[in-house]
Amino acid sequence: MAKRNFRKLDGILLLDKPFGLSSNKALQEARFLFAAEKAGHTGSLDPLASGMLPICFGEATKVSGFLLDADKHYLTTARFGYTSSTGDDEGEKRLMHADPQLTAETIEAALAQFRGEIQQVPPMYSALKKDGQPLYKLARQGLEIERPARTVQIHELTLQACTADSASLVVHCSKGTYIRSLVEDLGKVLGVGAYVTMLRRTWVAPFMAEPMYRLADLHNLAQQGSPALDQLLLPLDHALTHFPALNLTAAQAQLIQQGQKLRLELKAGLYRLYKQTATHLLFIGLGELNDQQLKAKRLLAY
Repeated sequence: MAKRNFRKLDGILLLDKPFGLSSNKALQEARFLFAAEKAGHTGSLDPLASGMLPICFGEATKVSGFLLDADKHYLTTARFGYTSSTGDDEGEKRLMHADPQLTAETIEAALAQFRGEIQQVPPMYSALKKDGQPLYKLARQGLEIERPARTVQIHELTLQACTADSASLVVHCSKGTYIRSLVEDLGKVLGVGAYVTMLRRTWVAPFMAEPMYRLADLHNLAQQGSPALDQLLLPLDHALTHFPALNLTAAQAQLIQQGQKLRLELKAGLYRLYKQTATHLLFIGLGELNDQQLKAKRLLAY
């Protein structure tokens, strides 16, 4: 990466990560183009997957953890008749059924078993760790580690189209769901094997309607200078719209920022905190209210 004068920058970029690029490489390229001192992404996508990768610059990294917990939405294509050592097109294929001849009715019947709350075993080719080692590194060494099943929620699982040996699916799921595992388990239920040939993440809550931007878009805008790029960034509080807003006076905000508590007769929970300034409301972070006592949960430092 060429030398660059990096700057303090706060905001959220909805990057459309391209197929074939790791999430970290996409992050670093976006960070370089924006010349941001600090950046992080919220939930990686496999190199063979594309789609929404929220990138947090500066103080936005403080709220990135809340995006990791968010629901996600995918389009995926499953190929039947084979299994893959990695669960996707990258792995070594093994023939399970030479001529699956599946119908929409057969696939629909199998999909019904995967809607709602299900138990799912994470794949070996994942970033989960065992004794500090990512599972995918152990998998590349030929090791198979026992992984406990986890509870995930499949809010939507729709069959878009199918052939005798493939299916296009729409998936809306909770955090921690692995689409490769979902497709592999579908292949097991059908008795023919399956792996992912295409995976695209279309949104991450709460960014269901906001546009994404390709790296090519960023490169083009970079020719116009930083102001053109900065117009793509979302404010930090856009990641937290599922929490109610709480407007504080300047005096109240100062107490919270000094680590003190405020007594408020409100429902317990997390709140987006805004400080009243002379001209506008300034988002200062998250507060947590319990027993009518509000305290800082995650504050920003602009």
